[in-house]
Amino acid sequence: MSGILKKLPIGKQRFADLINENYLYIDKTEYIYKLISRGSVYFLSRPRRFGKSLTVSSLEEIFKGNKELFKGLYIYDKLD
Repeated sequence: MSGILKKLPIGKQRFADLINENYLYIDKTEYIYKLISRGSVYFLSRPRRFGKSLTVSSLEEIFKGNKELFKGLYIYDKLD
């Protein structure tokens, strides 16, 4: 098997922790980009333990301008 398997982010809710500590992250930034670029009001309703906190944390890092956290992800070259 080539490459190193990444750790599963069990109980992790902060996007920065997932990236900085080399956890597995499935890139959903295309959907986040669509959400923020269409300019409307959204209510994030999902079941418990289904990624709401991680999504909000990702949004926080985007709006803080922490572009380097998104290197290699869909949204990286769209942040300016």
